[in-house]
Amino acid sequence: MSGRSADWTKGAEAIVYQSCPACGNAQYFRRSFCAACGAPDPMEKRASGTATVYATSLVCRAATPETRAHVPYNIVLVDAEEGFRMMAHGDNDLAIGDTVTASYRPFAGKLVPYFEKKK
Repeated sequence: MSGRSADWTKGAEAIVYQSCPACGNAQYFRRSFCAACGAPDPMEKRASGTATVYATSLVCRAATPETRAHVPYNIVLVDAEEGFRMMAHGDNDLAIGDTVTASYRPFAGKLVPYFEKKK
């Protein structure tokens, strides 16, 4: 893999995914190969931030002292319009099937993707 694009894990306001030039598979976790066909060196691309809620889970008990200030908070599983699935934070009132867009908010000392209903 050539140079890595900065994304939210490095403090940038971006979601970066990989696209396989051989089969077109989109994958979220960075790998040196395509998880679908095994081709080497998938290309990195920046996601639009538009997605559909696949699942949602409201967290009502803090897992750590750092997350206590955020309770209750919603963890969502979203299907990005580019074809990959990812987990992130989101509005507490999101429901399965909602169309959402990503912004970025501080959570327990880090900047994280945060999905809200598309306006």
